Amino acid sequence: MATSMVCLAVLCLMSPLLLAGAVLGNPGYGGLFPHFYDHSCPKAKEIVHSIVAQAVARETRMAASLVRLHFHDCFVKGCDASVLLDNSTNIVSEKGSNPNKNSIRGFEVVDEIKVALETACPGTVSCADILALAARDGPYWEVPLGRRDSLGASIQGSNNDIPAPNNTLPTIITKFKRLGLNIVDVVALSGGHTIGLSRCTSFRQRLYNQSGNGMADNTLDVSYAAQLRQGCPRSGGDDNLFPLDVVTSTKFDNFYFKNILAGRGLLSSDEVLLTKSAETAALVKAYANDVHLFFQHFAQSMVNMGNISPLTGSQGEIRKNCRRLNNFQ
Repeated sequence: MATSMVCLAVLCLMSPLLLAGAVLGNPGYGGLFPHFYDHSCPKAKEIVHSIVAQAVARETRMAASLVRLHFHDCFVKGCDASVLLDNSTNIVSEKGSNPNKNSIRGFEVVDEIKVALETACPGTVSCADILALAARDGPYWEVPLGRRDSLGASIQGSNNDIPAPNNTLPTIITKFKRLGLNIVDVVALSGGHTIGLSRCTSFRQRLYNQSGNGMADNTLDVSYAAQLRQGCPRSGGDDNLFPLDVVTSTKFDNFYFKNILAGRGLLSSDEVLLTKSAETAALVKAYANDVHLFFQHFAQSMVNMGNISPLTGSQGEIRKNCRRLNNFQ
């Protein structure tokens, strides 16, 4: 009964547009709609799905990497594929920002998809739409399409606007709200951590106090913290990888939220969802208790995120190569 009441309260937080059917592709939502390429490139979705499936079969971690790539793109200047641009005469790549350097990945998979789409439908499918389609992992949802690609990048925005693992909860919520995303989006999208890995450097501060003899964060389960310290020493091993979901790291489910309740949320940004806000804690508990509710909200929040400031119509361009502008310099 308590869970049902929480769920009703959660639904009240969702934007009316989403509840009206944005997940099903409301054609007026941001100028995007799922059937955008039905005539111009009818096999676009099939091509993206096939190449992503092959990439994930080669390396399971790639599913999480592609979701994260879309996330890091949308939080900077909107969902415009700016994150894919390499350095050039006029562009300082977002790939060199603090959140992205030696961290985001999956660019080769995007390149492979782009080559296949340019062969099938030259100059038709944007890199921004490729990112949105490639990130569709876990529960199914219709991806609104019709984005165009940016003509620039913003390393400053990448450094400042992407939520960080050690951000406070108010900071994380503020970064989401600036983009029109709400509390439900914060917690539901955090659930993407049910797959993937994180580097030691992203959570080391939770494992050691100043003397190095004990934990700095008493919200961590003691045995879990001891296990983490074995592979994440006080110094060194920055790039050592650990599953964000210690139970089922390759399966999209709701164990991420169950882990948080058990003191096994890996990142500080995971733990604060439970300990720093009654509102976010209620959502963590609701998703831990009801996987279908989590799937529903995750799908809706991915649509919401994917519709952040898209370029449409004659804005931007359709890049032939996702790493550079068409008038490459």
